[in-house]
Amino acid sequence: NYHLGVDGISIVLLPITALIGVIVSLYSWNSTTRSSGLYYFLLLAMTSMTMGILLSLDLILFFLFWELILVPIYLMIQIWGIGPQREFTAVKYVIYMLSGSVPLLVGFILLAVHHDSSVDGGHSFDLIKLLNLPLSHTLQTEIFILLFVGFAVKAPLFPFHTWLPIVLEQGPLAVSMVMVGLKLGLYGFARFLIPMLPQATREWQTEVSVLAVFTILYGALVALKQTNLRRMLAYASISHVGMIVLGLFSLNFDGMQGAIVQMINLGFISTGLFFLAGSLQSRTGSVDLYSMGGIASRTPLLACAFLFFGLASIGLPGTNGFIGEHLILLGIFQTHWVFAMLALLGIGLGAAYFVRFYEKAFYGPVIHGPVDRMKDLLPRELVVVTCLAVFVLWVGLYPQPFLHLTQKSFLESKK
Repeated sequence: NYHLGVDGISIVLLPITALIGVIVSLYSWNSTTRSSGLYYFLLLAMTSMTMGILLSLDLILFFLFWELILVPIYLMIQIWGIGPQREFTAVKYVIYMLSGSVPLLVGFILLAVHHDSSVDGGHSFDLIKLLNLPLSHTLQTEIFILLFVGFAVKAPLFPFHTWLPIVLEQGPLAVSMVMVGLKLGLYGFARFLIPMLPQATREWQTEVSVLAVFTILYGALVALKQTNLRRMLAYASISHVGMIVLGLFSLNFDGMQGAIVQMINLGFISTGLFFLAGSLQSRTGSVDLYSMGGIASRTPLLACAFLFFGLASIGLPGTNGFIGEHLILLGIFQTHWVFAMLALLGIGLGAAYFVRFYEKAFYGPVIHGPVDRMKDLLPRELVVVTCLAVFVLWVGLYPQPFLHLTQKSFLESKK
């Protein structure tokens, strides 16, 4: 059935999806001239499929959009990818996503065939009906594992993460912004896995939390060693995914609400960082450290904007990153203080890798010729950065509207 709807989670992610589409269009205004008609068609298709994922309340309809989004992403990486390995990257991405889709589809089918036909007239893929579906302990565990693997690949969680760094490094900026700004795998955890399989979720809470903590620390430590800005942001994104999963599987109100707020935050922060990374790459031809140095003296506005979004990503008070991480940590401390301490260590490592890269890239002597001729943010770029910064400060200083929306959604789930 073509069954659509919104709740306190998706109703916020939908306008963020549209905003990212507008930002990508503004960035591509002059930078994408080859087959521009096809490029914008695929961009709109990717945005539409993303909205379909966020709106679907029928599992097969959700799965249809989940699969269809692979087509525009594959073509965009193949045609407009920036690296020499873009064809390999596109194929690797599709293989990973299809591998994750198989257990996801099997899990959905198992849910549908076990729907009580005596109550509602047969099998059903309707999310609303399946939320109260009684399942045996064994079956619930089996479906939990299937859905968890499917969503973990998309999130991505360690060890399903290896596709993300190469896609963000080799793919076009449009794909990168959508992937880091909209974590659809995390949405799957929050919307489908946890509400439909509460008993199995509770049983596997510790194991998933351990995996999430490992993802936080692994992503942060690997980001600390990166010399390519896009790869550093990719591993930072993986670390953030671990933090959000840890909040979701705290299974208490503070942690889960903080995780949803942090998903919203990534839509603004990560989009801003990748937008600025794209601006840097278009000016210098590279985002490796060897091609940077002294950027702040030539482009003060760009340097200030990058610092602002970077500090928001590590949870500076007054920014939206602080609100999300604060709530997540509150929830984790209620579950297990050891996990909370390790998550705090991951946040500290996040500050280390960002400050290290920022200092080397934006300060010091100019060592690369194009940096000396760099122009600061253009008016169009400044408009994009300003709009994102407003949202970062809005959620950071006055988060109540967002907390109210997500709160109503969680209360309904409890009922």
